[in-house]
Amino acid sequence: MFAIISAAIAPGLALLSYFYLRDQYDIEPVRTVFRAFILGIAITFPIMFVQYVLETEQVFSSAFLRSVLSYGLLEEFFKWFILYFFIFHLIEFDEPYDGIVYGAAVSLGFATLENVLFLAVNGLETAFGRALLPVSSHALFGVVMGYYVGKAKFSLPAVRKNLLFLSIVIPVALHSFYDFILLSFHNWIYFIIPFMLFLWWLGLWKVKKAHILTHQHHNQFKT
Repeated sequence: MFAIISAAIAPGLALLSYFYLRDQYDIEPVRTVFRAFILGIAITFPIMFVQYVLETEQVFSSAFLRSVLSYGLLEEFFKWFILYFFIFHLIEFDEPYDGIVYGAAVSLGFATLENVLFLAVNGLETAFGRALLPVSSHALFGVVMGYYVGKAKFSLPAVRKNLLFLSIVIPVALHSFYDFILLSFHNWIYFIIPFMLFLWWLGLWKVKKAHILTHQHHNQFKT
């Protein structure tokens, strides 16, 4: 059991460490990032319960509706809710790049507990594939969400609502497309590989843009 838990937790912690250490200015307090991670864990069971009910009752008959409503919208909305209502207003959230750190932390909290439960049922042989696909994709959805939330916090009020709208719509669209591939195609591996490459490109591009925004944010306070 120790091996399963270790294998399930390791990818999430590695990815979170990567995005955390990419912070070029004021590195976030570990306790605040850990709090975001724990909040991500806390929403896992409520989300899984709702998904179980939806699956059991066969509420959504098509793969498209399941992908969008049962997975994309449900999971990303809860993550966004945590990020906006519990993290957004913290004093530690003091530069645009912080949105990426906290977005990744919330998403990886969810993905890590989900991964522990999955490996406990399906065994260690699934650990590598889980690390490459679900855990990585959740991290990158969180990075994209966090980019727009971080940009929104330090933008004018007139622009903020549009950015917050994008911070939920784009991750939902990406997540829905990811699950639609897995649910709809028999040979899904041929579609998911290019999608994951695109997702990594997009996530790292948002990291680069967040660094630029953060640099501009700090420069405006220099004399």
